Amino acid sequence: MYKHAMELITTHINADFDALASMIAASKLYPDAVMAFSGAQEKSIRDFLLHSAAYALDVRKLSRIDLEQVTRLILVDIRQAGRIGKLSKLCSRGDVDIHVYDHHPPSSDDVRGSLEVIEPSGSTTAIMCRLLQERGLSVSPDEATIMMLGIYEDTGNLTFTSTTGADFRAAAFLLAQGANLNVVADMVIKELNADQVLLLNQLIENSYLKRFHGIEVMFASASASAYIDDFAVLVHKLKNMSRVNALFALANMDDRIYIVGRSRIKEINAGEILGAFGGGGHATAASATVHDMTLIQIEQELHQMLEHSIVPAARACDIMSSPVKTIAPDSDLQEASRMLTRYNINVLPVVDDKERLVGLISRQIIERAKHHGLKLQPVSAYMSTEPAAVRPATPLARIQRHIINENQRFLPVVDQRRRIVGAITRTDLMRALHLDDPGESDSHEPDPGQARTRIMAGMLEERLPDDVLSLLKRVGSAADEMACNAYAVGGFVRDLYLRGINLDIDIVIEGDGVAFARALAAQHGYGVKVYKKFGTAVVTVDGSMKIDVASARLEYYEKPAALPTVEWSSIKLDLYRRDFTINTLAVRLNRRHFGQLIDFFGARRDIKEKQIRVLHNLSFVEDPSRIFRAIRFEKRFNFQLSKLTRSLIENAVKADFLLNLSGKRIFSELQLLLKEERVRTLMKRLNDFDLLKYIHPAVCYNPSVNRLMKSIESVLAWYDLLYLDNHCEKWFVYFLGLIDRLSAEEAEQLLRRCDIKRAYSVSIMTAKTGGMQVLLDLANKKNLQNADIYRILHQIPHDVSLYLMAKSGRTSTKKAFSVYFTQLQHARVHLTGNDLKQLGIEPGRSYRHILDRLRDAVLNGQVSGRSDELRFVRRNFLKDREQ
Repeated sequence: MYKHAMELITTHINADFDALASMIAASKLYPDAVMAFSGAQEKSIRDFLLHSAAYALDVRKLSRIDLEQVTRLILVDIRQAGRIGKLSKLCSRGDVDIHVYDHHPPSSDDVRGSLEVIEPSGSTTAIMCRLLQERGLSVSPDEATIMMLGIYEDTGNLTFTSTTGADFRAAAFLLAQGANLNVVADMVIKELNADQVLLLNQLIENSYLKRFHGIEVMFASASASAYIDDFAVLVHKLKNMSRVNALFALANMDDRIYIVGRSRIKEINAGEILGAFGGGGHATAASATVHDMTLIQIEQELHQMLEHSIVPAARACDIMSSPVKTIAPDSDLQEASRMLTRYNINVLPVVDDKERLVGLISRQIIERAKHHGLKLQPVSAYMSTEPAAVRPATPLARIQRHIINENQRFLPVVDQRRRIVGAITRTDLMRALHLDDPGESDSHEPDPGQARTRIMAGMLEERLPDDVLSLLKRVGSAADEMACNAYAVGGFVRDLYLRGINLDIDIVIEGDGVAFARALAAQHGYGVKVYKKFGTAVVTVDGSMKIDVASARLEYYEKPAALPTVEWSSIKLDLYRRDFTINTLAVRLNRRHFGQLIDFFGARRDIKEKQIRVLHNLSFVEDPSRIFRAIRFEKRFNFQLSKLTRSLIENAVKADFLLNLSGKRIFSELQLLLKEERVRTLMKRLNDFDLLKYIHPAVCYNPSVNRLMKSIESVLAWYDLLYLDNHCEKWFVYFLGLIDRLSAEEAEQLLRRCDIKRAYSVSIMTAKTGGMQVLLDLANKKNLQNADIYRILHQIPHDVSLYLMAKSGRTSTKKAFSVYFTQLQHARVHLTGNDLKQLGIEPGRSYRHILDRLRDAVLNGQVSGRSDELRFVRRNFLKDREQ
């Protein structure tokens, strides 16, 4: 009996290889601790300990340990008190320090420790390997082999969906430590014995499928007079044979019912369900052992739990797009063709004057009719008149039958009066079934109907401030109450995915965005400002945080570079109008779908591959200003323009599409570029694509301009370190540098073309007409004093002075600017006109002369303080009177 104070390492009852491996790793972290199993072990563990070199592991018998002497309990691969046997008593003792290392999801029975390392990896061994590596600890080849077995067993040879990168990294570490893969293969790839084959046959014969809210679940059962090992292995084989999404298998063996659950889908959490039976595990794999129920009772209990726990499968209203573009029966086929092209769709529902569905017309039919000279025929003559349609509450299974079995690519959704309220395409269905796979090729435009989705509620909770997260949830709740869909979109979602901070929140509503903004503001007492011209609104929360709200819109262009025509649409078409794939991510905010990330155009792929990619090949034709944004995003995120995007930019420049842009729009994009961090790199990139000529033909970016811009960069960095109150618009200083080579006449041309604000125009012309003289005055003035510097610079705009400082090549001139900024610009005299009057000096022009002389004396250090100033005035301007 071990009676001295000790640290005890243990794991769950029915220990598996992940449990044993984690105990071994913990013994490296706690070298003075004792290892002991809390109860029985799986047969594979018992056999391994008996027949392998691992017999040398110092695992003590629990019966030989005096639990009163335990001062610290180290739990690995477990944190449920109900699964560590009699050791659970230690968890309630106040004098026992508890450390926990686990990869299982939380449960109501969890033990709380002073140290908890909980990570969602495929195995606890992976967590322990990371800790060993961080502390520079090694393991023996035998230990590495057991730990590799732990990873392979718990991750299904690194194939289970619960497997993470941490498991692969841990396996690589153990391989480097000498793990024997031959031993691992012998243990994980085992032939079934006769008893196991019989039990598996029973499971197959006694299996059946039952549907819960549209989701099929397999149940299987078997019985044996004695315990048969590796029941979980048999269930895994049955799951692979059946290819089901969820399976619950029961075995009556040795007066106990063993339950094993497996799930491939998020709707069924095996760990939570079997946790109700005293078991546990992961969402994808779990087990439980029951003593006091029959097989039939357990099956019935499982049925009830699944009926209540599974969220109903998607309905038509959950996956449809809305609103839907429609056409009247008497419209001609030519108009229908224009609508299909304008809105980038392939089918138009045909509705009567009461908005009731009467047919469908497809692009294929229209093109064939036009080929036969029938473009002026009415749509009603060639539309399909008996299309299948579904109601908003139609379940996914029936939608699937219409679209897949009946080969109807476009399925209208109608109300009880057959008025169209939405539409479902084949790719909508694929998204709902998680079968989508957007193309990776750069040479193909992304399909705006096909989306990849994932739930990122956890990411929102991890990366957003609490007040922002709460606001998004309130937006989702308000959308539910108004029966519309709400999405966070654009840069907010993109930067969230990139782990950046961007709290400029844009919300898109499938419906009336302005009405939604007003309702949200009224409900919570927020401020709201509506912009009727644009159909948008800004909601102000607590006087500081703002969200922009808009209706889902689509845009089409009547001609290249024209301003777009905007109409209401669905979230798909709203995202399709955006500039680049990386800006097309959306997060749904409705309560039931909160955190659902929607990716129609492969944005996540392009973010991962660091690519800037247009959505379609006419993107720069329709809006050439996107070229400037492409370059801005490329350098901001350190991405690359895709091959196709580069080619399309070159073609747009070659065709001079940018000449169709107003100077004001070009200047606006240039201003954004100059506000970025890597200005010189951006300007060089503009020059590479021959884009600077669209600002003005004389603007270029040669080595001389690059040197000036580099000098501006240094001056601005120096100015930042001064922490002065005077605001400096950095972008404008860079702009002055960019147009440095322009003459005054050329600068005036630029001002007119770009419609630049008057304040900036004045500064630009000051730099052009007087800038060189300022530099000459500072350079040529003999015995330059502070008062001289002040007189030369105090009327020059601040940003112009910084530009001139960077432009100057003389150290003495730069020093003069430095003295002005740091010492002179805020210098002032204490005396005023009233003081001069009290001294007996008659008011008049002399006041200005006296105060200027006094200021010069202060600047040159000849006078300091009010009393000194009074003496200076008396001495220089009252001497004759006093005499």
